[in-house]
Amino acid sequence: MYKRLDRNDQCWCGSGKKYKSCHAAFDDKIIKYEHQGMIVPSRHLFKTEKDIEGIKKSAVINMAVLDEIGEKIHAGMSTQEIDDIVMNTTKKMGGIPADLGYQGFPKSVCTSINEEVCHGIPSEDIILREGDIVNVDCSTILDGYYSDSSRMFCIGEVSPEKKRLVDVTKECLEEGLKAVIPWTPIGDMGNAVHQHALKNGYTVVREIGGHGCGNDFHEEPFVSFVSEPGTGMLMVPGMVFTIEPMVNMGGNEIFVDEENDWTVYTADLKPSAQWEVELLVTETGYELLCW
Repeated sequence: MYKRLDRNDQCWCGSGKKYKSCHAAFDDKIIKYEHQGMIVPSRHLFKTEKDIEGIKKSAVINMAVLDEIGEKIHAGMSTQEIDDIVMNTTKKMGGIPADLGYQGFPKSVCTSINEEVCHGIPSEDIILREGDIVNVDCSTILDGYYSDSSRMFCIGEVSPEKKRLVDVTKECLEEGLKAVIPWTPIGDMGNAVHQHALKNGYTVVREIGGHGCGNDFHEEPFVSFVSEPGTGMLMVPGMVFTIEPMVNMGGNEIFVDEENDWTVYTADLKPSAQWEVELLVTETGYELLCW
């Protein structure tokens, strides 16, 4: 996969530097891991300084949208009103909602309530009620760069059981972040998420996970949160991906709404929660780009 260049050639990363003084040693390290049987990322997955700057600017919009939703969300509000906030704020700040039209998705954001795991479609007919928990999953395009994050919101007073699910799911994400260690397999991170959920009596959705992101909405690798240690792609500095575990109060089985072919529900109709961040793997750990 990693064809070495001549030492005096320009580096493949586009820096304009000679290969020997830029990515030659980096490639040697990857080739070493590849020869050991590790799954290594393709060169196109590494983000340049320009890419990272573009993703960060996109993330400013994405986080501002979620901040505004956090200020305005309330019982009696329709999920279409949330969609309107996303569209209006994103456009006002110069961005484009990445969800809108993606593989036919009809709205600008995903709003998933209680037993809805993900991909809930906003509607004027869906009204938030006291005691609901709702995930708002927002994604933004700015100048061709993608940002992606989601937050959980508790509507009014929620039951202790739902509040604990929301809190532990955030803890699962935080455990995953602790396990983002450069030059280790991504399965280690996913397993840390899974074990924390299991320890607290919850299950984690298997079929849907995180993903690479930045130059496109969904890039490699697929990020599982039920993975085994020592498996999956190596986490290498320059990669950008999301951590977004979907944690269920009951079993991990899910189904997709037959009518809209988008909204995912827990099979036992017990609540589910999700938090999502987008991060950059660095030489010392990670940098949060969007949350």
